[in-house]
Amino acid sequence: MASSLLKVAVSLCFSFKCVPQSLWKLGRLNHVAIAVPDLEKATALYRDVLGAQVSATVPLPEHGVYTVFVELGNTKLELLHPLGEKSPIAGFLQKNKAGGMHHICIEVDDINAAIVDLKEKKIRLLSPEPRIGAHGKPVMFLHPKDCDGVLVEIEQA
Repeated sequence: MASSLLKVAVSLCFSFKCVPQSLWKLGRLNHVAIAVPDLEKATALYRDVLGAQVSATVPLPEHGVYTVFVELGNTKLELLHPLGEKSPIAGFLQKNKAGGMHHICIEVDDINAAIVDLKEKKIRLLSPEPRIGAHGKPVMFLHPKDCDGVLVEIEQA
């Protein structure tokens, strides 16, 4: 009886192309990041026109950006503006003068396990090790060419 159940389970697994249980899992959407050419103007739009709660401007020199977070009921928007000439956001804004969506950030329950697994799955990472992000937690960026054209940031939940 037990061997029959095992055969059925294995058969169903192959029929439905079971994926092995991962050592980590995706969590909620933490934020959508938007590169903006004028941080004060963008902050005023969300705060004064749309009535959102916005954070103070925070410089993140290790990432080359200024950030402002716009609180929404179920997630946040992160407004990004270049901090310095070598900022990756400066390059983005040179190609996209009006600004635009830069990346999405998804929480993971175990960033180190996620990194090991993603490397095994041939997803390129944009830095050798996680760095501390705007929320004071480890983050890692995944190459957009490996993520259907989207720059994806994973963040330790």
